[in-house]
Amino acid sequence: MRELLRTNDMVLVSAVTALLDGANIDHLLLDNNMSIVEGSLGVIPRRILVHEDDNQAARRLLIEAGLGHELRDG
Repeated sequence: MRELLRTNDMVLVSAVTALLDGANIDHLLLDNNMSIVEGSLGVIPRRILVHEDDNQAARRLLIEAGLGHELRDG
């Protein structure tokens, strides 16, 4: 698994997961339920991971959608 992006912006998380779903790219959203621990402060960023085989396609998809600046390095 490769980390695609990390953010506290839940709107961005929703948009990216919708794009990945639409392109049939399997992904994993980590730390989504951490608000229970952090008290809903939004301090702990959510991470979206994709399989190594889908990494380049997912990165290309986000770049084409104008979200390339949100991508993690690698």
